[in-house]
Amino acid sequence: MPSVEPPKAPVPFVPENAPFSTEQRAWLNGYLAGMFADAGAGAPPAAASAPALTLHILYGSQTGNAETLARQAAKQAKSKGMAVESAELDAFDRGALKDVNHLLIITSTYGDGEPPDNAREFYDFLYADDAPRLESLEFAMLGLGDSSYPDFNQCAKDIEKRLLDLGAKSKKPALLCDLEFEEPAQAFLDELWTELAKAAPAAENGVPGTNGKGENGVPGTSGDAKEAEPKASAYGKKNPFAAEVRHNENLNGAESAKATQHVEISLEGSDLVYEAGDALGVLPSNDLRLIDEFILAAGFQHDEPTPLPDKSEGPLAEALRRHYDITGLTPAFVQACARLSKNEELQAIVRDEAALKAYVEGRQMVDPVLQYGIKFPTTEYLIAPLKQIQPRLYSISSSPKAHPGEVHITVGVVRYESHGRERQGVCSNFLARLKAGGKVPVYIQPNKQFRPPSDPEAPLIMVGPGTGVAPFRAFLEERQATGAKGRNWLFFGDQKSSCDFLYQDQLEGLKQAGVLTRLDTAFSRDGAEKVYVQHRMREQSEELFAWLEAGASFCVCGDAKRMAKDVEQALLEIIASEGGFDAEGAEAYLSQMKKKKRYLRDVY
Repeated sequence: MPSVEPPKAPVPFVPENAPFSTEQRAWLNGYLAGMFADAGAGAPPAAASAPALTLHILYGSQTGNAETLARQAAKQAKSKGMAVESAELDAFDRGALKDVNHLLIITSTYGDGEPPDNAREFYDFLYADDAPRLESLEFAMLGLGDSSYPDFNQCAKDIEKRLLDLGAKSKKPALLCDLEFEEPAQAFLDELWTELAKAAPAAENGVPGTNGKGENGVPGTSGDAKEAEPKASAYGKKNPFAAEVRHNENLNGAESAKATQHVEISLEGSDLVYEAGDALGVLPSNDLRLIDEFILAAGFQHDEPTPLPDKSEGPLAEALRRHYDITGLTPAFVQACARLSKNEELQAIVRDEAALKAYVEGRQMVDPVLQYGIKFPTTEYLIAPLKQIQPRLYSISSSPKAHPGEVHITVGVVRYESHGRERQGVCSNFLARLKAGGKVPVYIQPNKQFRPPSDPEAPLIMVGPGTGVAPFRAFLEERQATGAKGRNWLFFGDQKSSCDFLYQDQLEGLKQAGVLTRLDTAFSRDGAEKVYVQHRMREQSEELFAWLEAGASFCVCGDAKRMAKDVEQALLEIIASEGGFDAEGAEAYLSQMKKKKRYLRDVY
């Protein structure tokens, strides 16, 4: 050991119980201190400082948008030095809500103003008579919705109101987003980070901003924010991939009153990947005939320069084809027409909120222009009240394991008459017109809330009338491709068995192969009385409940307003009658299925 005098160590690097003599320990401490001093450190690294504050981020998501936004918010908050705990609203330990100080809620609304499936229990908890007082809670509300629906952002509005009633304080006014939510949501979050930074110095339970728990010990959350972020694709909603259509056919027979397109799309050349249960986003173009009529009625030529959403300019016809929605009539467009007209009838409509709401129902942008002879002074005036064309989401009807490099969708083509005119759904007819070799802009919308059972031995019950069968075709293909041994039971319904039995040959083939254990069908127009899937469920109530008791997942896809509600009511009745429960007990049984991710819905 050298005899030189070691430098004084400001901090003991070597503990007293280390296997060194007092002299050796002193020399080592001095030597190590000198090394740190030479490096400019002067001392061993201090313990990491406590996060500025802890932010809980809770989300309710039906199709994945709110979940994706919550993940982005969590990542940003962490970069600002906050401890973050993120979870689905229903996964949150609601008893711990009274201990939370800073909360961000991001939720969508679906159906008739209802909470998403993974937010229903939290919603009911807040509105219960014994809900706790929340005077110590400060929150921010970010809602995702669609203003074309009458109950726009109703879930977000209801939760915000109830939190305020319970004594919580709003950190800032709620943001209720429409379909174009990305930019306003980011501006909202940027303002929220600034507000939270002001609150950071305030100590909470003795430790600045941590509730005295730290990031890994905050009560009530699942810690979602600490999960690895999914790999981002180069293609998404703002930058869809121009995919090639490989095959497009109508699944209905010639005598059917419906048209249902089976569309096969190539994903070659993209980095897009999906799982059974995900949705495909499709960005449509408007119908050329409707564009021609609209331009002519408004008093313009097709090639007149027109502002585009990206602040550039393009010909009016192209702007209306690719960028602006000219189908669903909005109050804003009717009001713009009224400003250009002295027609008393039109003026009366825009003055009466109820009359305006009734007028826009079932009409398109061209209707008031034609009816009242409106001529627009400039293309800027014409497009100012128009919304951008939005992508439509379709439940994917293929398994990537069965169809590598492809994605399939099952599309009900919307055609109807309203106010004396033939109408067409924008995206369904856009897809119906595509031929093999045509291009369609697409992206993948993950839906982690809707997956086949992770346990290959678990039974699976699926209820999917009409195009609701789409994800269950994917589930069955997935289970077949992976060799899953669990039993599979499908309830399918439509109008006529002779022409509306979608994927009949494939489903019957899967049944013959033993992949599909049971196939129960309900064709409403085959008999004197209409029969639906919920009737078939009740007919098989004993066996259906036996499957539930054996651990079956119960999945529903299709119409939210009627079918999904009727199916849930039938399911509750079956649970009550076969399980010997009263109504409250049946609700509790179903609630447990939801918590265990055994009752899943993909409804719209």
